[in-house]
Amino acid sequence: MRDRPTPELDARDGIDEGKRLIRLGGDKGLSLAERLSEHFHRLTWRTPIHGLRLKGRHPLKLIAVPDDPFLGDVKRGHALLAGMLTFRGEAYDIETLELARPNFSKGYADYLHSFAWLRDLSTVATRAQATPIAEHLMRLWLVQHADTVSEPAWRADLWGRRILAWTAHAPLILSSADLVYRSRVLNTLARGARHIDRGADKAPQGAPRVAALCGVVAATLLIPGGDPRQSAVEAALLRGLQASIYEDGGNVARSPVAQVDLIMLLTCLRDVYDARRLEPPAFLGETLGKLMPALLGICHTDRDLSSWQGCAPYGVDALAQVIEASGVRTRPLRQARDWGYQRLAAGSAVLILDGAPPPVARLVEGGCASTLAFELSDGRNRIIVNCGGARAGIAQLPADLAEGLRTTAAHSTLVVGDSNSTAIHADGTLGRGVAEVELVRQESEASSRIEASHDGYARRFGLIHRRQLVMTNDGKEIRGEDVLLPAPKRRKVQPSTFAIRFHLGLGIQVSPTADGMAALLRLPGGGLWQFRCRGGALAFEDSLWIDAEGRPHATMQLVVTGEAPAGGANVGWVLKRAH
Repeated sequence: MRDRPTPELDARDGIDEGKRLIRLGGDKGLSLAERLSEHFHRLTWRTPIHGLRLKGRHPLKLIAVPDDPFLGDVKRGHALLAGMLTFRGEAYDIETLELARPNFSKGYADYLHSFAWLRDLSTVATRAQATPIAEHLMRLWLVQHADTVSEPAWRADLWGRRILAWTAHAPLILSSADLVYRSRVLNTLARGARHIDRGADKAPQGAPRVAALCGVVAATLLIPGGDPRQSAVEAALLRGLQASIYEDGGNVARSPVAQVDLIMLLTCLRDVYDARRLEPPAFLGETLGKLMPALLGICHTDRDLSSWQGCAPYGVDALAQVIEASGVRTRPLRQARDWGYQRLAAGSAVLILDGAPPPVARLVEGGCASTLAFELSDGRNRIIVNCGGARAGIAQLPADLAEGLRTTAAHSTLVVGDSNSTAIHADGTLGRGVAEVELVRQESEASSRIEASHDGYARRFGLIHRRQLVMTNDGKEIRGEDVLLPAPKRRKVQPSTFAIRFHLGLGIQVSPTADGMAALLRLPGGGLWQFRCRGGALAFEDSLWIDAEGRPHATMQLVVTGEAPAGGANVGWVLKRAH
């Protein structure tokens, strides 16, 4: 776990001055006890006792049908009307969709089994148009998965999402005159709720656990006979939220998309209470009130997400709809102590810094070695970005490229010896690297300053990376300094090469200056910024950026290279709006 001081924050913007140590323990995943508990829990699925637990009285109907407060994806919805189930570049004909021997990706499987496609379908179709498609896919799923408890179909988080989807879109899946089919759907719903009732709190912390617990609460409120257990399941949800969300409102996976997911899950659950005309527990609104400022804190001035921990932008319209449906109106959080993101904002400029170690291995799949990387935007233009998209790219993105997007070199920060600041193992897990980040933040009338350092290169190279960022209060100039210092109590520093990478946003045109130490950056729409550096050689290389649909786009990057002798190295640079 991270061990951090917790100074009082300014209630207006969450800013505190002074030095903080952000420490990450040597987490190597689940403990032996946790692994054994999870293993034995899954073994119980195959026992007669678990089979008996899933039996019970079949519900004849739902007590209420909640609204789905969110719109779905229009393109995916129209594809369904045309007979194709599509997701991130994968498409399968629903008439020939093979569930017994699936050959689709994990992401596609999660989309299919969660029934999130019901939202997409209902967004573009009338009830008469949507019902035959929904019933067809439901029957396919029931034949293959209703009677067999197995993963991924019966994974706790997917059952939680499925309960929310089935109940909100009950008119699409329960309109049939076939009473046997209707009974089978309701019976499977009840069995699924009983299945995760004792296993939801064993789902991974973060969005998976919260999804499972939201499903348990929704089933308790919507399936007859559940009311006596309402207090108990709400208490379990509260514990799940406390284990999954930091005090500053960020999620433990440090994932922007997971943050959106949590907001959507809790908003959907709130509508379940509304459907029952019940007052939701106070902690539900309080948690939404913490999640939203943290989310807004990592949004650029184009009102979309920055790219962290394998995520890509979400889509301006889609994100605006999520924010609107949540009902939370608040300001962006400028400093998230535990979540780890720092925000500098002035004029039309926004800078977002990753000021913490990567998430621990057991909390995120596909974590990235991005410590001390930053993104910068001016108005609707992103100037400095991270490549992003390691977990959000389309299916056609080569696996080795997706893995490459997780590396330090795919982020706008300093790289020593062409190595990652936190190791990425061959099996995809994160290894040793950044364990401590020291951070100082100061505000003045003239500027805002962040100085941070990490020890990710101390073990291998004997070096500490320190980065200082200063934004003037008109947002027109950002001064940076990247320093490599000998690490205390480490082996002798060996001379190493370094590269400081500045990945450029989509559509930015680069023109080098005659002295080779600067470049003019022309933004789409005519804006002009200048980059200048000292202490290293400036070069220009190809890069790429993953958009909100998971598609890669060719871009450029500025690269400042040099040698770090035994005494370390120092590179200064400035980004300044030219007009």
